[in-house]
Amino acid sequence: MCANCRKPARDKIKDLCHLCGIDLFLPAVFTCRYDSSTINMINQKNGAFLVIMLINWYPGHMAKAKRLIEENIKVIDVIVELVDARIPYSSANPMIGRLIGQKPSVLVLNKADLADPQKVKAWTAYYAQGGRPVIALNSKDDKDVKGLLHLIRQLAAPKLAHWKARGLKTRSVRTMILGIPNVGKSTLINRLAGRRSAKTADKPGETKGKQWVSLAEKLELLDTPGVLWPKLENQVSAYRLAATGAISDTVFDMEDVVRQLITELTARYPEALRNRFKLDALPVTAAQTIEAIGRKRGCIVGGGTVDLEKTYKLILKDYREGRIGLISLDFPEDFAEGGEVR
Repeated sequence: MCANCRKPARDKIKDLCHLCGIDLFLPAVFTCRYDSSTINMINQKNGAFLVIMLINWYPGHMAKAKRLIEENIKVIDVIVELVDARIPYSSANPMIGRLIGQKPSVLVLNKADLADPQKVKAWTAYYAQGGRPVIALNSKDDKDVKGLLHLIRQLAAPKLAHWKARGLKTRSVRTMILGIPNVGKSTLINRLAGRRSAKTADKPGETKGKQWVSLAEKLELLDTPGVLWPKLENQVSAYRLAATGAISDTVFDMEDVVRQLITELTARYPEALRNRFKLDALPVTAAQTIEAIGRKRGCIVGGGTVDLEKTYKLILKDYREGRIGLISLDFPEDFAEGGEVR
């Protein structure tokens, strides 16, 4: 059903409602955790989503990384879990909560400098309701990183006091940094250590194995490769993971991901989208907007046709680097307890 005109959509329509012309989120094309009534509620609030291809990415090195975490977590004192501040719910690996158990932990909303400040504030309050320490930061900002160090020390204080009370020799506090691929773990470690200790890259899965990093403040950090989970049942989250770069560009259809991204930006950040690409007005459909962007940026091939592949890459690059604006895709008000969409 079209979220705009509320009429039944024809089967297999990829782009438009044949009655009103709006982009469609067509749930019949893939298996999704959301039923049609929930999808319609999302579409009514935010504009229609266009999700066509089922996205999953769990290569062998992630299974190995999960085993590495399980083997080492028993010697860890404090867990640092990183999520992407633009998509805090979508980038939270559900396996991490089970692995952490009752260990002291802090949730870090990283890349806050790329996210909508109001939504970052709302997400921080949302997660803090559960009593878990939460901090939003830009891992490239020394002041933010010092705040995280202070919080880690606070969480480790009871264990240090216990050692002292028993007359035990204190060792360095051991922390483990966990998160999905390309969420900024290596950059954060480099800032914490004050030197380039872990290789950084903008490709998911760049950190290959276990790395212990000793800090002057009697802290030892264990970095592990980014880990997704075996089945991305929530395909709205899967597409947002793809848009932010957590999933390798080689495993999804860039056209579908960019069309959904443009649809969401049109619904929630139309002025930022229009201003970035110098569009006088936003076209009706995502496909038309992408073509207009391609023409504005000179992505033209023979015969005056827009080079769509080049345009898709350009849009994704601009979004990932924050050039479109401070953009969040996950909004806390969209989620109820357990992550279900309201």
